[in-house]
Amino acid sequence: MSQLQQIRDTLKQVFKQQGFTYKDVAQRLHMSEANIKRMFSTNSFSLERLEAMCHIVDLNLIDLFLLADQEKDKLSQLTREQEQELMDDHKLLLVAVCVRDGWSFDEIISRYQIDQHQCIRLMARLDKLKMIQLLPNNAYKLLIAQDFKWISNGPLERFMEQQVLNEFMNSRFEDDDSFRFYLRGHYSPSSIEIIRRKLNQLTKEAAALNQQDASLPLDKRRHTGLLLAMRPWEISIFDQLERKS
Repeated sequence: MSQLQQIRDTLKQVFKQQGFTYKDVAQRLHMSEANIKRMFSTNSFSLERLEAMCHIVDLNLIDLFLLADQEKDKLSQLTREQEQELMDDHKLLLVAVCVRDGWSFDEIISRYQIDQHQCIRLMARLDKLKMIQLLPNNAYKLLIAQDFKWISNGPLERFMEQQVLNEFMNSRFEDDDSFRFYLRGHYSPSSIEIIRRKLNQLTKEAAALNQQDASLPLDKRRHTGLLLAMRPWEISIFDQLERKS
């Protein structure tokens, strides 16, 4: 991704978090909405135009460039202490999940039983944990990667194993948007490596789509869970029938 594309995406994210649409930006700059959309689609920004857009969200150009530069250094894994602090406060965990999915401050407090003062305090804690950077008007910059991984046998993984996965799998997966598929077989090491690479690529694509869709309003998105897993394994009822040497 080019630097200009990164700056554009960062500015779009800040606009979205503060509730500004292309139409709102166009009105503030006395331009047509079509011209604003064209600038974002073609990355055709002058410095003067970028500066004017930054003023709409109470940023200056240096702020915007710093935010865009930080995009390259997002956390791919939390520390054990960060994970434990999330697990010790379920509202903090909820807000962390929401900001990871690109929710705005207003969307969080309108959907969940968290008032404005609580949400401000919770987001300040996420800022202290270096998971977000707070910006003016309750906006933020996300500092964790979309495809970050939890610590092996850490607080988040244990929570996933003990509660989340049980709840997730306790379904018949009959909805139109649901899908469940299990495949077993005997594979060579090279074939296993091919499958591993494809699964890793799918997780990256799913993370990119989640980040892309964060610009849409909540009523255009759905909570969706995706589970990918692979390991050497045999079902116990078959394993019990195997001849033991």
